[in-house]
Amino acid sequence: MHYMASPKPTKARPRPAPKWRRRADARPEEIVEAALAEFTARGFEAARMEDIAKAAGISKAAIYLYFPSKLALLEALIEAKVGTLAQQMQTLALAGHADPLMAMRMIATMAAHRLSDVNLLAVPRLVISISGRFPEIAEYYRTHIVDKARGALEALIDAGKSKGAIRAEIDTKAAARAFIGPLLFEALWTHVLKGETALNDPQKLIQHQFDILLNGLEQRA
Repeated sequence: MHYMASPKPTKARPRPAPKWRRRADARPEEIVEAALAEFTARGFEAARMEDIAKAAGISKAAIYLYFPSKLALLEALIEAKVGTLAQQMQTLALAGHADPLMAMRMIATMAAHRLSDVNLLAVPRLVISISGRFPEIAEYYRTHIVDKARGALEALIDAGKSKGAIRAEIDTKAAARAFIGPLLFEALWTHVLKGETALNDPQKLIQHQFDILLNGLEQRA
């Protein structure tokens, strides 16, 4: 009697390794970017967490592992897009007390370069648009962004007054507003009202701003 030989067991072919794998620590950044796109396109109230999750390539359930609510996601978006600018202002201001006017020029130049980014201005525009219905977001933005940046700038102006580089009788808060105002107007004029931009040459913009800020408009003998 002849017996047929049993076929040799075949080894399972290993699956090809994925070409890339999303890092777990990169997911919050991807979610924030997706949130910015959804909030900008649909508005904060109409945007849905499931759509943000889909755009970020994760499940609706997974997004809540990173952000428990849409408000928490908006706060993270504020920190990611605008909080870094406030932090840079604080760093330059603290390092610049030895030469306050030079530090102010560096802050203005850095801000002018950053304000050319449409995504940066999209965040404060979003906050302003919902501030009446979500006062807690307006409060968050004021305390975490505006107060930090303005406080650092006012401390720098006070340092300039103490060193005699800025007139002692100048009101610090008014000086800070005179410093910030032209930059905010340029961003509003360019990105919201679609006017011609001076941000193609930020250095020239800052040069004229400081000429007016330090020397004024009045013709003097």
